[in-house]
Amino acid sequence: MITPEISEGNARDYLDELAFLAETAGAEPVKSFLQRVDHANPRTFVNKGKIEEIASFIAAGDITLAIFDDELTPSQMRNIEQELNCRVIDRTNLILDIFASRARTSHARTQVELAQYQYLLPRLTGMWTHLERQRGGIGLRGPGETEIETDRRIIRDKISKLKEQLKKIDTQMSTQRKGRGKMIRVALVGYTNVGKSTLMNQISKSDLFAENKLFATLDTTVRKVVIGNLPFLLSDTVGFIRKLPHDLVESFKSTLDEVREADLLMHVVDISHPGFEEQMAVVNTTLKDLGSLNKPTIVVFNKVDLFSFTEKDEDDLTPVMKNNLSLDDLRRTWMAGGKEQNTVFISAKTRDNMEELRKMLYEEVRKIHVKRYPYNDFLYVSEEPAT
Repeated sequence: MITPEISEGNARDYLDELAFLAETAGAEPVKSFLQRVDHANPRTFVNKGKIEEIASFIAAGDITLAIFDDELTPSQMRNIEQELNCRVIDRTNLILDIFASRARTSHARTQVELAQYQYLLPRLTGMWTHLERQRGGIGLRGPGETEIETDRRIIRDKISKLKEQLKKIDTQMSTQRKGRGKMIRVALVGYTNVGKSTLMNQISKSDLFAENKLFATLDTTVRKVVIGNLPFLLSDTVGFIRKLPHDLVESFKSTLDEVREADLLMHVVDISHPGFEEQMAVVNTTLKDLGSLNKPTIVVFNKVDLFSFTEKDEDDLTPVMKNNLSLDDLRRTWMAGGKEQNTVFISAKTRDNMEELRKMLYEEVRKIHVKRYPYNDFLYVSEEPAT
């Protein structure tokens, strides 16, 4: 949807991301629709002409599912399904479905299940339209109304039990973190699908699951890493995304505690993505919400192997753009920051500049270690990062 706050270019980028989400969930995107409006239609989200256009396409193409990029109200979802005559889900529902399919441990499954029930509770009404329904009133409630009330009680009970279960898990996870001793903690953060797991594999020499799909990693993984003779803990966390459902943020509290309790953050950015600046802003906003924005941070611009570098001739008057900057030029741009910002350009996949990152990581971890253990500094003064 194009609004005064959202440009057409951004709106198309958002739909591209929605299509990627749909593919990750196992759907096959066939067409996208955009509309320029001042605000969403309270009944059908998009206006009458656009909903009719979408309905015609769905009827002609035998489409079974329509996905909206924004969260729909229960009444909007019900009205849209009646207009389109197919199943309708919104972005939040899609993300929850992906999380459910990606959850591997009982911890992650419990977190996702809680978020799903919290999302489902206010949307139960539309699920019972196949039953006899009355308009309401004393003595006029149909069997569908009774079923809804019964399911609401069941879901509320499940939500309560899942919250209690998560409290126990959170306590166990907190105990595990305390049991790691006083080692320096480094957390990988970033937008989803920027290459955090691949980078984790390179630094820790492990073999974590990494895939070119959104939310390939849900469960936080912690590895002990030693550079030189300086040990620290490195954790790979769930990727952030635009409009990350609030219920997911709440249910993944213990997972995000890895970020809150980290001594150093490595903010991984996919420099090849056309909207990486906005992705960085989304991550920074999430870090601010977690109270972790001001932690010491290394900004890691990843995937330089997918970035198009070209050398310009002296007579070439083409404006300087991202795709015709050299790697040295990038180091002189705003992305490199000033002296106060630690920035490195790498490719975790091809290992380009990984040694530079390891040296920077060594120095930053050492600074924290020296401050925490000033009398042990002599152990590290002469050490160099391992090659």
